[in-house]
Amino acid sequence: MNPAKPPTPVRFKGKRLPLLQWPEQAVNDAAWAGIALPTQRRMVRKLRAARKAIFALFCILFAVPMQALVLALPGAPRMGFARFFWRQVCGVMGCQVRISGQLAAQTADGRPVVFVSNHSSWLDIPVLGGVLPGCFVAKEEVGTWPVIGTIAKLGRTLYVRRSRSSTGRERDEMVNRLKGGDNLVLFPEGTTSDGSRVLPFRSAFLSIAELPVTEAGKGPIIQPVSIVYDRISGLPIGRAARPVIAWYGDMEIGSHFWQLAQHSTVRASVLLHQPIDPQHFANRKALTAALWSIVADGASTLRQNRPAQPIASVAAPENAGANPAFV
Repeated sequence: MNPAKPPTPVRFKGKRLPLLQWPEQAVNDAAWAGIALPTQRRMVRKLRAARKAIFALFCILFAVPMQALVLALPGAPRMGFARFFWRQVCGVMGCQVRISGQLAAQTADGRPVVFVSNHSSWLDIPVLGGVLPGCFVAKEEVGTWPVIGTIAKLGRTLYVRRSRSSTGRERDEMVNRLKGGDNLVLFPEGTTSDGSRVLPFRSAFLSIAELPVTEAGKGPIIQPVSIVYDRISGLPIGRAARPVIAWYGDMEIGSHFWQLAQHSTVRASVLLHQPIDPQHFANRKALTAALWSIVADGASTLRQNRPAQPIASVAAPENAGANPAFV
């Protein structure tokens, strides 16, 4: 009796598949033996991830005492060093940042800037932190995370609680930051998405736009920002590969970092739209709808790998209260 003939390996004519399509159970399955990653290639990926983790740790160990010293100095160095640090983290992660549009600056009459962006990954923090001159507004839980919480505090991150009882206190803290000359970076979605769409904006996050922060009683200006990850290891990112970068749901940050770090490069495209004056909108609902429309349209264009241009402010819709783009 002749022994059973082994299954014919499946070949894909040299086509390289994303790391997402190489689960361990598939590697161990005899039917996938013909397309499984060679042991040497898997080892190279793991060594790459380990190298990035070690370099990132060294960056953090260097930055913590430096930022603590810089915070004691007055003026621009407080924010300048933070931007420098985030750029180094992007370099360690192999994250290439492509920027389109012009960065808004404080106006001649002293009106600060509130940057409003979509949010899909923890990688948004170093990417936007290296581009935008502002302090992040994050949920209170971030301050309890090991390592990340320490970095966030040194970066002068402003924490907000989800309970309504603390809304007034947190709003006052935001106003004090803006009056002190700082800009703020907001994620009005309130959580991270899967990277394939922009979630509804929560109008409560834009309440800061209604408060006076200058001596003349004017509020801040707002610049919408769209961020999309469109390349990984030099290849375009499709919907199936977005979970490699997007961090959402109950994903653990350690395992997500390890998976992402195994790729050689990632490209983030940041689209800086034209600034908006909140005074041109009838109410906060109309402002929220306009911001969501701009950020979502810009992100959609970037995901489709089409040339993207900064979008100007749209007219405030008359029926803003019925618009499903925000809550």
